[in-house]
Amino acid sequence: MTPEELLAGPLTPLQAPPYPARLTRYVNREYFSVVYRTDPRALRAVVPEPLQVREPHVRFEVMHMGDVDGFGPYTEAGQVISVHYDGEDGEYLHTMHLDNIGAILAGRELSAYPKTLGCPRLFAENGALVGTLDYGTQRVATATMAYKHLPLAESVAATHITVPTFAVKAIPDYEGGLRVCDLVRMQITDITVKQSWQGPARLQLCAHVMAPVADLPVLEIVSASHVLTDLTLGPATPVHSYLP
Repeated sequence: MTPEELLAGPLTPLQAPPYPARLTRYVNREYFSVVYRTDPRALRAVVPEPLQVREPHVRFEVMHMGDVDGFGPYTEAGQVISVHYDGEDGEYLHTMHLDNIGAILAGRELSAYPKTLGCPRLFAENGALVGTLDYGTQRVATATMAYKHLPLAESVAATHITVPTFAVKAIPDYEGGLRVCDLVRMQITDITVKQSWQGPARLQLCAHVMAPVADLPVLEIVSASHVLTDLTLGPATPVHSYLP
């Protein structure tokens, strides 16, 4: 392999890239989101400056990807935190657990999604929508919502999903330091909402050292939604560097 051939497709492993190096289209991406109020002190401990916390709100979400270019179906769960930065409201991506190695690698390497291993599920059972997250054999989160209880305006659902999101992209160097440490901004702009619902919900979080979702405790449920969409993820843009 010549250097020119290597640089034409530099994804590791070279002979079997785990994901396509392009923006990905999601068809039938299903969101189950529970927004809750938490302890402001817990948020200030995990949200990096210069992001600002104004409302102590966290969104726990379970997403089932019905059909994804390059990956196929998979399920993901995590937490995002309401923040403000540079004149706009958005969300900080705090934790993301999923069951597809290609999607984990692509999210971390191509963008700045804080993705790691987990076993989430999303299903309907006895009149309830149920979202769970396991880490190994241990249950760390259970969310339930009355199934398709009340309609939610599609425009409202689209607004929730297309808010700007922020994350930290950190890449180590070869001496134990950091080669890259940026705050990046991402936003979904290409979206079609197919169904959207809202209703009463409950959320239980359990402590786990490798999936610390319970570090942001549930004090009060604010809202819950269930949305089916088609969309394309947007690219990551650096907005702040932490390196001198």
